[in-house]
Amino acid sequence: MLYKRIRDLREDKDLTQKQMGEILSCSQRVYSNYERGELDIPTEILIKLADFHNVSTDYILERTDRKFFEKK
Repeated sequence: MLYKRIRDLREDKDLTQKQMGEILSCSQRVYSNYERGELDIPTEILIKLADFHNVSTDYILERTDRKFFEKK
């Protein structure tokens, strides 16, 4: 699930939901709602998440299992 992916990425960096909210300029409650799937993640936040975690948006959206783009 998309929401499990963003939680796993956050936990891999030992960050709290509050810290992620601060990074994304949203409240802990809003970020928590993203992780629980209660709110759709806006495109702007999706891009910020991908950039912060250095993964593709396709990975977050579960369109691929490869976290990183292959470099040519």
